[in-house]
Amino acid sequence: MKKYYIGIAGNIGVGKTTFTKMLCEKYGWDPHFEVVIDNPYLKDFYKDMKRWSFHLQIFFLSKRFQVQKQISNLSNTIVQDRTIYEDARIFARSIYEIGNMTKQDWDNYNELFNEMTSYLRKPDLIVYLKASTDTLIDHIMSRGRDYEKNIDLEYLHLLNIHYDKWILDLEKTGAIETLTVDMNEHDIIDDKGFRESLFEKVHKKLNK
Repeated sequence: MKKYYIGIAGNIGVGKTTFTKMLCEKYGWDPHFEVVIDNPYLKDFYKDMKRWSFHLQIFFLSKRFQVQKQISNLSNTIVQDRTIYEDARIFARSIYEIGNMTKQDWDNYNELFNEMTSYLRKPDLIVYLKASTDTLIDHIMSRGRDYEKNIDLEYLHLLNIHYDKWILDLEKTGAIETLTVDMNEHDIIDDKGFRESLFEKVHKKLNK
């Protein structure tokens, strides 16, 4: 049976980790989660984005590259909570555009990112969990992480804009198969029907 690499993409607080867990439990796949708890830069970043943005992005790039190397030889289908491509296309770009990363650091980061990803396997499918900024704020406040309480709304909104642009570009070019899921009207935890329909859509996309 063919083994797939699935990326779960989406903004902060949209529900990627929850959906990754549920999808893997449903089909017996292997989850790979984003490093948050052990991230030594995250709290400092939210306090002073300009000071710590480059350090944070390099940390994420390094950790996700380690996961990507494991993906090169799949023994089971893998579901990854946020892909390495989001680091550059969404987060680092947004940080740079709002003036919290210098052009020198941005150029340096991109050069490193492009070189690293040239050796990597691309996802077979990216599931984009999409939600409005208001919905994201509600989720972020509900989960109560201290370092997220003062998150910059302009930054969060800009991330959403770049996510939409990135997914649209993938759809236009056909570079990676995508599935967009609107998370504004449904609760993936409480709405079993919605959850099961998502599982079916993922399964159909992979077996298209």
